[in-house]
Amino acid sequence: HDVSPTDMPSVIAIHNAVNEQTWVKIMEYEKMHEQECATPKLIRFLGRPGDMSIKARVTGWFGRTDPFDRHDWHVDRCGKEVRYIVDFYDGKPVPNMPVSI
Repeated sequence: HDVSPTDMPSVIAIHNAVNEQTWVKIMEYEKMHEQECATPKLIRFLGRPGDMSIKARVTGWFGRTDPFDRHDWHVDRCGKEVRYIVDFYDGKPVPNMPVSI
């Protein structure tokens, strides 16, 4: 993506909002393990824009565009490390492909 320096405050605000909502969704998944661990914590967060997840690679074989970014969220579930891989796509429609989120 080619971003103008004057657009960076908006890009950063959007990026932060997306990350905050991603964390909310991760915590929703973690809620399913509440009996195992009531207080999961973020260990680390890694941006990996050049790395394809297995899901992104497989869906690419069927014509889906590649993600523009990937984030790996590592969560401490009371001593057990759990990794969530989140791929981010442009959201542009691809001819003859269903829309998916």
